[in-house]
Amino acid sequence: MRYSISKAADLVGVSVRTLRYYDEIGLLKPSEITPAGYRFYDDTAMAALQQILFYRELDVPLGQIAHILSAPENDRNEALQKHRTLLLMRRRRLDDMLRLVDETIGGIAMYEDRPNPTQQDWEAIKAQYAAEAAGRWGNTEAFLESREKHAGYTPEKEAAIREDMEAIFQAFGACADPLSEEGQALVKRWQEHITQYHYNCTIGILACLGQMYVNDPRFAENLDKYGPGTARKMSDAIAAYCKG
Repeated sequence: MRYSISKAADLVGVSVRTLRYYDEIGLLKPSEITPAGYRFYDDTAMAALQQILFYRELDVPLGQIAHILSAPENDRNEALQKHRTLLLMRRRRLDDMLRLVDETIGGIAMYEDRPNPTQQDWEAIKAQYAAEAAGRWGNTEAFLESREKHAGYTPEKEAAIREDMEAIFQAFGACADPLSEEGQALVKRWQEHITQYHYNCTIGILACLGQMYVNDPRFAENLDKYGPGTARKMSDAIAAYCKG
């Protein structure tokens, strides 16, 4: 199947703006972009989108989701089955609420007990899946810290964080020499940004990020939007910075 961006967004219940944002950060690229600029998504892309929504349901940060989707050991079917479980539980809870409204309108105050899942049941299975994701993909203080911080951010705060991030990327793109004093200052600024808004970015983590920026095509493509070679500049600058 081939879905337009509006149809894809409608099918999974997100906004077109969200899909454009996922494209912008390199998390989910359209399967096709026509010469006129129209975006289309095939079945593979839709399956990836459903995985993204599953992990977002568990409050996994987008950067971590990108790592999960690109990992060789990622089991797409397992994620989709768990997402389906959560959706079914949510639908059954909504069905019960609708029945209660209908019966109340009809003059019936209460209705018989049903084995359908409660809010507590849904929260419990969600917590279980979140714990499994943390254990498999991010059994680290950084993963847990990032989840905790982002859970408390408002949309306005998230937007401000993104603006600061983009300003750093743009500065790297404009930097002529990543090994210069300017380039090293930008690395320090990037490390401080990650630590302040996401997790404690140690030298070891920073070094790994620098390698990922050039080794993962999706990250490299996204960073290079801020200027040709931005990913390589960041990688080289971080490598020099970490060596001290």
